[in-house]
Amino acid sequence: MDTTEGMLKALTEAMGVAGHELEVSRIMAGYLSEFTQITYDRLGSLIAKKTGESDSPKVMLAGHMDEVGFMVKQITKEGFVKFLPLGGWWPHVLLSQRVKIRTRKGDVIGVIGSRPPHELTEEERKKVMKIHDMYIDVGATSDYDVKEELGILPGDPIVPVSPFAIMDNPRLYMAKAWDDRVGCAMVIDILKNLRNIKHPNTVFGVGTVQEEEGLRGATTSSESVGPDVGFALDVSIAKDLPKGGDDIVERLGSGPSIVVYDKSMIPNTRLRDLVVQTAEEEGIPYHFTSVEQGGTDAGRIHLYRIGVPSLTIGVPTRYIHSHTGILSRDDYDNAIRLLVEVIKRLDMKTVEELVGG
Repeated sequence: MDTTEGMLKALTEAMGVAGHELEVSRIMAGYLSEFTQITYDRLGSLIAKKTGESDSPKVMLAGHMDEVGFMVKQITKEGFVKFLPLGGWWPHVLLSQRVKIRTRKGDVIGVIGSRPPHELTEEERKKVMKIHDMYIDVGATSDYDVKEELGILPGDPIVPVSPFAIMDNPRLYMAKAWDDRVGCAMVIDILKNLRNIKHPNTVFGVGTVQEEEGLRGATTSSESVGPDVGFALDVSIAKDLPKGGDDIVERLGSGPSIVVYDKSMIPNTRLRDLVVQTAEEEGIPYHFTSVEQGGTDAGRIHLYRIGVPSLTIGVPTRYIHSHTGILSRDDYDNAIRLLVEVIKRLDMKTVEELVGG
């Protein structure tokens, strides 16, 4: 396992649902503190400052620290845990999956309960069960007081149990929380690459909080940074699946994605064109994508004050917003290369030319 793989393992296996990102923040700080100045906004977003040859323009790179997960809603009298989703889930993927609850007494393992097929009617087999009707079994029995013994309280965070793994195809990695620990890792590696490279700006690498619950950390951290140009670093949706079609471009190995539309933002087209030009000049593969549901931190960054030219760069990932996703190391490495090269070109004159008539 190389250095990058070790970092990805640490980040993806950390617990960090919206409002509970501290473990992820500490991991990021451990990698960044040697060569950046670290501060925090009052929601908890981490802001790592890397000064280049000029104080401006200010370039903001945002990867969100929170993952999709759950929160304890209540404990039933029988000792089963009812829960709320944090982030968007398709209930179909939840049943029989292992989860971990972080309590004041420590971590508690459990499983999202499901009925065996032998007990389902034909009509029940056709339905997708609602999260409201699901529960987590943490070892409840009639003679075991779950509340007292385990210390589970409403509001405790819950995450999937899904360790990082290098697949038999060694350039593919499988883990939970790629959305968006891959963006957090990109922040770290981009700033690390800039240590010995001249860049005509100051770069702020931000680990934002609560993106999955409304892009909240991007709002407050933009106020802290005051960016002149912004990038959200996130996953994109890989579509190279059975019956996906030969015309699908969002494939593992197709390079970083340039998001031309999502529900939170229509990107600055001049910034988009600069990124495309840079990729082509440097021989870096890339593809375009759009997201018809959902958005990224760029949706808040671009609305800061009078507006900020912004763009989302993604790493194509299969099975996002589930217990386990798959992505390609090649796409990750190419996203780092692309953003480093773009940052080297973002002097004040170039940024000023991104807006206006």
